[in-house]
Amino acid sequence: MNKQEIINIVKSKITDKIQYFENLIAETRASNNDTKSSMGDKYETGREMLQQEINNLQRQLNEVLNQQFILQKISSEPSDKVQNGALVKTNKGLFYISASLGEIIVENQKIMTVSAESPLVKAMFGKKMGDAFTINNINQNIENIW
Repeated sequence: MNKQEIINIVKSKITDKIQYFENLIAETRASNNDTKSSMGDKYETGREMLQQEINNLQRQLNEVLNQQFILQKISSEPSDKVQNGALVKTNKGLFYISASLGEIIVENQKIMTVSAESPLVKAMFGKKMGDAFTINNINQNIENIW
């Protein structure tokens, strides 16, 4: 399994998300400027709602920027235990520990990208090939780590 290819896909997805949020924030700010009118309280309420939306988008953007920062520290070197940057195969699936971006497909295989903060990763963190762990009353065995 080519971990560098996985890293490149994850980096690309994060870059796309950053661009998406930056564009959305810019569009929302532009619409905020366009809503000027002489309606008094309705105008102020509308502006406040737009500002809350901008704050919400900014918070989401900051989360993605943090994921990008974490990803920059990850190496494509092989891992012998479950840690950030490890590709882990269990009897339930393939998991890449980096940023939580959902499912990606590499070499016709589904890989779930998960954050080190997720309950799944916390349950298997530090374990080695052949170890078992339980999450939500489901036993899983670690079959391989790259």
